[in-house]
Amino acid sequence: MEKLLIIDDDKGIQKQLKWSLSDYEAVLAGDRESAIAAVRRYEPKVVTLDLGLPPDEANATEGLAALQEILTIAPHTKVIVITGNDDRTNALKAISAGAYDFYQKPIDADVINVIIARAFSVSVIEEENRKMRQVAGNDIGIIGNSEAIDRLRMMVKRIAPTQITALLLGESGTGKEVTANAVHIASERSNKPFVAINCASIPENLLESELFGFEKGAFTGAHRATKGKIECAEGGTLFLDEIGDMPFSLQAKLLRFLQEKTIERLGGRQEINVDVRVVCATNQNLEQMVKDKTFREDLFYRVSEITLNIPPLRDRDEDVLILAQYFLQMYALEYKRNVKSFSEDGLSAIKAHKWPGNIRELQNKVKSSVIMTTGTQVTAFDLGFFDHTSTEFELSLNLRSVREKAESLAIQKAYALAEGNMSKAAELLGVTRPTLYSLIEKYDLTINET
Repeated sequence: MEKLLIIDDDKGIQKQLKWSLSDYEAVLAGDRESAIAAVRRYEPKVVTLDLGLPPDEANATEGLAALQEILTIAPHTKVIVITGNDDRTNALKAISAGAYDFYQKPIDADVINVIIARAFSVSVIEEENRKMRQVAGNDIGIIGNSEAIDRLRMMVKRIAPTQITALLLGESGTGKEVTANAVHIASERSNKPFVAINCASIPENLLESELFGFEKGAFTGAHRATKGKIECAEGGTLFLDEIGDMPFSLQAKLLRFLQEKTIERLGGRQEINVDVRVVCATNQNLEQMVKDKTFREDLFYRVSEITLNIPPLRDRDEDVLILAQYFLQMYALEYKRNVKSFSEDGLSAIKAHKWPGNIRELQNKVKSSVIMTTGTQVTAFDLGFFDHTSTEFELSLNLRSVREKAESLAIQKAYALAEGNMSKAAELLGVTRPTLYSLIEKYDLTINET
């Protein structure tokens, strides 16, 4: 049975709350000193707090001080402030100071039970997320705790101290650059540059100069000698992403660099010695490309001295939740949002999705959800998983209430589909932009326009 700390100097209120909340093991305290002692001893996940504590029952100073001290000792505790009907100002002060929620007397057993149950539920979810974050294994940047990721992390640490050329294989979005950077971080080259270049994103006529650099006058516009990516990585690590897309004509020059550790800039005649560790990656089948004569066989064997297979997110068990919480915390901090966890339907949606775009898709979903959410929890709706969002309304004969719920949901769904573009959301809803703003104001919706 979960422990619930009830802090109130009124014995009658203490008994009423204890009776109303009989599903929990109630611990009672009548002043700040005994309350703090109970927090230290029992470490309750949820606390109810009356602000009017002795010796200042008429005001909220003692209660607010108790709140601050509780959150200093146990910052994850859910404190529910219980106030009188005329004490809304102090209740809002308590919320600003970190209280989870507030409830106004008189006590209604059904309502207070719902609030307390929800507080315990949120506490459990947040605790699970914190545990996930602790076991994420983020020492070299590879986040996860699944067997497949443990094996990958072990292989990275084994090859990192060597000079062996590694080939990373995996679907798009699985984290090949993160893995390459992990090899760099775990090596003796970690204090030198990590330079990445995507062979597929640079036009064929520019890739050679990007890699090898060029001398002054090598071509029109070459006004001064310029180092290429290989030279910029001197002493460190060069990551060649999507090496399968490298032009066949350039593969021979890359092979010579890998074998001799020397380069010639475009338009130059001088050989330049370079000390660079090379890690390559692709989502293509290089062995088949060798058979098709679109990738050099000798280069294939040179870049694949050891091959690391990066598993897709769907094969990484609980890692999807660990990564989701990692991104949630990162973007909540970046965008200064008070988002702490995922709701139960949010977690369910994350676990059910197959993630064809892998980590990149998950990262983008969580990023947009942190911006979209209006509360402290990210829901399935915020993530854009509308199939996991309950849209059934309780049976009601009040047409105004039904219409308000339907319109609010439609506005939020359109806003999510429009990715924060208000004009596009208005178009989806078939209303003008001013009308949409009026509806948002009418229903007091929190919308963060992009």
